Amino acid sequence: MVRSEAVPWVILLIAGLLETTWTIGLKYSAGFTKLVPTLITASSVIASMWLLGIAARSLPIGTAYSIWVGIGALGATVLGAFLFDEPISPARAFFIVLLITAIIGLKLTSADASAVNSPQ
Repeated sequence: MVRSEAVPWVILLIAGLLETTWTIGLKYSAGFTKLVPTLITASSVIASMWLLGIAARSLPIGTAYSIWVGIGALGATVLGAFLFDEPISPARAFFIVLLITAIIGLKLTSADASAVNSPQ
């Protein structure tokens, strides 16, 4: 069933977006000195890792972790440019494209979610 095979990937995508949330939250929390950004950061990191763990039940751990980190790095880089005026040079833009390519490549070349066995 196509729908059930897509669920771990959707969960992984959400986990990666939450990783971006907590990464950006680190900047807004000012070293965990601001309460609301700190609470958002802490809850995002817990939810992100929890969802990564759920996705890793069905997906190869190397693929899941790499994509999770890739989404977080991509999101932090792009949002850092928009929110904090961090520069994106042509070289950085090139590597962002490579990162997107790697994320897509890992997804396309990973084992079928139903074929991955859980540890005994």
